[in-house]
Amino acid sequence: MAVRPGRLAPVDEYVLTLVVRVEKQARPGQTEALETAARAVLAILADERSAGEGEWAEAMRAWQDARIRKVVRRARAAEWRRAEALPGITVKGADATEDGASAVEVRVFPPVPLDAVPKDLTKLQVTGTDFEDPEALPEVEPRTPVLWINPGLDMSSGKAMAQCGHAAHLAWLALSPAARKEWMATDFALAVRTATPERWQQLLTIGLPVVQDAGFTEIAPGSRTVIADHPQLRR
Repeated sequence: MAVRPGRLAPVDEYVLTLVVRVEKQARPGQTEALETAARAVLAILADERSAGEGEWAEAMRAWQDARIRKVVRRARAAEWRRAEALPGITVKGADATEDGASAVEVRVFPPVPLDAVPKDLTKLQVTGTDFEDPEALPEVEPRTPVLWINPGLDMSSGKAMAQCGHAAHLAWLALSPAARKEWMATDFALAVRTATPERWQQLLTIGLPVVQDAGFTEIAPGSRTVIADHPQLRR
């Protein structure tokens, strides 16, 4: 959970659910899962149903006016098919082929009050989302937004997915409308990397969006988890 400064919790606390597809013989790679989760959050923020008088707009406003709480769950087989039947957006990893096949799929659902999460989602497990990268990560292309993970924290893949979603969300809120459109045009291209201790300390000094976790799971309250380094936010 990320906390936006100066906001008070409403009577109903809202939560946005992300579901990652984890089949028995097809586990996602760690970094691709983190990047796809972040892109899924951006996709629902940018969706026309989330703005104005759109069908998700009221819920999105209620959610963003308090804690931008996100929960990551996992599904496979029939569980995944039931999740896909619910209103939401499925985002595939950047490695998706022309026929749409991808090693990573994440479905994001519009926020709802905590006591109104659909049963087909609440039944899905939160644990078990510990992934690994199958090979060395490539160099990040110049001008690509990077979500830098704190090297001093130990987080499960599911926790890290939520934190990267928070970081992408904070970056989106900080960008101008023109910059948002540019990012949308790239299908929200971004990279996730773990910072070196030296880079992390340097990034903390330049005014970029930083996720500060409430500490309800896995890590201590107030932990700074991810920094969103978007080129258009550097001062």
